[in-house]
Amino acid sequence: MSAGLLVLVPVLLLVVVVVVWVPAAYNGLVRLRNEVANASGQIDTQLVRRHDLVPSLLSAVQGYLQHERDVLDRVTRARAAAVGALGSPGGLVGRVATENELSSALGSLTAVVESYPQLRSSANVLRLQEDLVSTENRIAFARQHHNDAVTAYNTARETFPRNLLVGSFGFRPAEYLKLDLSVSDSR
Repeated sequence: MSAGLLVLVPVLLLVVVVVVWVPAAYNGLVRLRNEVANASGQIDTQLVRRHDLVPSLLSAVQGYLQHERDVLDRVTRARAAAVGALGSPGGLVGRVATENELSSALGSLTAVVESYPQLRSSANVLRLQEDLVSTENRIAFARQHHNDAVTAYNTARETFPRNLLVGSFGFRPAEYLKLDLSVSDSR
């Protein structure tokens, strides 16, 4: 083999890597980052549904729970904080505390509702509670999808040789979401 060919082959391989692999790696990371953003959006959709159910539930139980005004007020304040945090700059991860407080307040409301037989047998209250539980199940599913997307993205950005690109192209790590949606007695 000639000396010129020995120099040309590695140069051509380097060009192929730069021309083919770098854009493919970049586009793969963009796709995974967008998957994380999409998963976050799905959680937001379900959280809005949850926020929208709370006023209906409160109005259905309000007449019966005049002696439980503090529980109703706590749910109202927690919902207002969660709705207000929807547009917060901290994103979904930054809103976890408000959503967890809403879950806690709803848990208190559920415990109070259980102590009123006329509410436990109200078809409207039962339907609203079922809708709330169904929505929380959807949120849990969306959260799992989000965390799976975060795992895929973070793994891709941390593995060699892609990890050589992440800093220069601004691929920051994504954060896992830890929402406690269990509606348990938290009084």
